[in-house]
Amino acid sequence: MDIKQLCLDMMSSSKYRNKGISVDKYQELLNIQGANQFKELMKALNELEDECVFVRDARNRYFLAEELGYVKGVLKVNPKGFGFIDTDEGSWYVNRESMNLALNNDVVFAQTKSFPDGSSEAVVVRILERNTKNVIGTIKVRDGRKYFLPDSNFNDHTFTITNMEDFKVVNDSKVLVVITKYGKTLKAKIERVIGYKYDPGVDILSVLLEHNIEPEFPQAVLDELKNIPESVQEKDKAGRVDCTDELIITIDGEDARDLDDAVSVSKIENGYRLSVHIADVSYYVREGSEINAEAYQRGTSVYVADRVVPMLPHYLSNGICSLNPKVERCAMTCDMNIDTSGTIISYKIYPSIIKTTERMTYTAVNKIIDGDEETCAQYPHLLEMVKDMLALSQIIRTRREGLGAIDFDTREGKVILDEQGKPIDVVLRERGIAERIIEDFMIQANECVAAHVKWMEIPSVYRIHEQPEPKKMRDFVKIANIMGYKFKGNVMNLRPKQCQQMLEDAKNTPEYPVLSVYLLRCMAKARYDAKPIGHFGLALNDYTHFTSPIRRYPDLIVHRMLRKYYINGLTDAGIMEKDEKWVEKAAIQCSDTEVNAVMAERDVDDMKKAEYMEKHIGEEYPGIISSVTKFGIFVELANTIEGLVHVSNLEDHYDYDEDSRSLIGRGSGTVLKMGMPVMVKVLDASRFKKQVDFQLVNEKGIKSKKDKDKKSKDKKDKKLKKPEHKPKKSKKEFEKRKRK
Repeated sequence: MDIKQLCLDMMSSSKYRNKGISVDKYQELLNIQGANQFKELMKALNELEDECVFVRDARNRYFLAEELGYVKGVLKVNPKGFGFIDTDEGSWYVNRESMNLALNNDVVFAQTKSFPDGSSEAVVVRILERNTKNVIGTIKVRDGRKYFLPDSNFNDHTFTITNMEDFKVVNDSKVLVVITKYGKTLKAKIERVIGYKYDPGVDILSVLLEHNIEPEFPQAVLDELKNIPESVQEKDKAGRVDCTDELIITIDGEDARDLDDAVSVSKIENGYRLSVHIADVSYYVREGSEINAEAYQRGTSVYVADRVVPMLPHYLSNGICSLNPKVERCAMTCDMNIDTSGTIISYKIYPSIIKTTERMTYTAVNKIIDGDEETCAQYPHLLEMVKDMLALSQIIRTRREGLGAIDFDTREGKVILDEQGKPIDVVLRERGIAERIIEDFMIQANECVAAHVKWMEIPSVYRIHEQPEPKKMRDFVKIANIMGYKFKGNVMNLRPKQCQQMLEDAKNTPEYPVLSVYLLRCMAKARYDAKPIGHFGLALNDYTHFTSPIRRYPDLIVHRMLRKYYINGLTDAGIMEKDEKWVEKAAIQCSDTEVNAVMAERDVDDMKKAEYMEKHIGEEYPGIISSVTKFGIFVELANTIEGLVHVSNLEDHYDYDEDSRSLIGRGSGTVLKMGMPVMVKVLDASRFKKQVDFQLVNEKGIKSKKDKDKKSKDKKDKKLKKPEHKPKKSKKEFEKRKRK
């Protein structure tokens, strides 16, 4: 018998759940006889404890971990020293003293506790997995002694560098160290000297290396590039459909160099023909090659403020694989005939040869749509197609909106750097009609290919987005209600359309950005999987990533599997079984590298935004409260820069109210809650800590929306009320009253 499973089943049953079972009780219930069976029982219970499934109370009774408030998740440490444990059910605050030597990104096991005010915290009990290995910092030299100062907050940890003398380092040398032994004192060795701390670009390179993102490619990869031609050869055209005479354009940003998608649109009876041509990267990046192995490890290209760290070497990403204008390129084409309801009535997927007619930018296409005379005169041969593209895009988007696709339309900031890498401005990224057109076309192609590989039962990876956890959605509904918006629907049986409607109700209001971001945070994270379980946010049953194989490895997998099983018609069951197992592993790798890239991009943004605000300390800005915690409020400015107003920098003493997710001033009665407009002064900013600190301006004068509405109502009522007639006082009476 499987004693371990029996122990778990018994504990999970309604009879014993929440009651706890002792060893003696387990012996009795499982009829454990003899020393060997007892050893098996104890082994099973110890394993369940080690796996954090069971925990014991003070009386040595076993419980399911969640019954006693234990959680397992990833610890995220804030530069100020506190942190949060992110779990599938939500986030738990951890104060500095409760981390028990855990580091940022460690997987931890923690016990939660609740307080009378409704708030809760977590205490780290055990560190399950160490995920902080690379650490970036600065060598400081004082009185002839060298020591290491990490960039990130390591709370009460100290560092001992074991190989300091092996490197020629000076004061303010930036270095990458690798932790070799964990504890209160972290032992580490210098892996690489990055450069001088204040040299241009060293700060961003440091962040990339901290996330294990290496800008340079190994020599073995560079050597393989010598075997790949710079242009399409005659032998490359075999078996491909010749599309070189078609009107095909790429549309990207002005600074894009890796052009991996091109489009063509024409009218057909009762609809439109949309051709999406994607760079055929899998033709050049073959299984078993060094280039492929490196691309797999990288998983994705990384886009930061001053550079792109590509998944593929520039020779491929900007050269033979890029759909550069007016040159022949190998592509994988998805032709779709789409009717006026947005339904694909027929499609074809095939390898092709294309030659793009123009390399267009979003700016130029937006100008054509707006009727700019100069731009229209420059591209007269594109005017009809752009008109058809706009019409088809609206048809596709209307269909998706009808299905319930959620458009979060979140604001994204762009840091503008000078030639020395210094931030000179932070602006909102523009998202015009042309950007939306390409987004619509790429989503349509991804959906079409996903349905095809699913129907063909081809081993592949899918882009999936699961339903949000009911607990997270209940929190969102509570926040939305506080902000004055009613959520229509059942969080236990959620539909995308309900979320869509909520955001539509808040559109064009000051609260929209906060509401949209908070809803996005409540969503499950989109990821890659070998099973097609659908995409909640897009309201689609089938979805994959097919359209960006230059910069995303999942797309490369989809192309490769299409070529192998659909175009080449491979039927070998053994190879297929092997591929099915491999794509499961690859999907996890692709998801992990994507998360890592996003974190690196965010860290660079935070660093450069903080550096920008270093020049604006003391200045005042309007903002909106984007988040409220027991230790303070986060305020976001119009340009997306976010800073913390810590409770220690508030004039009044504030209590945190869990139910309303707000801070309430004891003396002033001031209520600080999400979505409220406030005025803040920049108190401090640090590029090295990647943080900005604000202070509220006119704290006691802040009124909630409810207070303002009440004041407005009182004022209105006062106007409507007929004043009583009072006779005027004589001058004599007035002087008499004044003397008194």
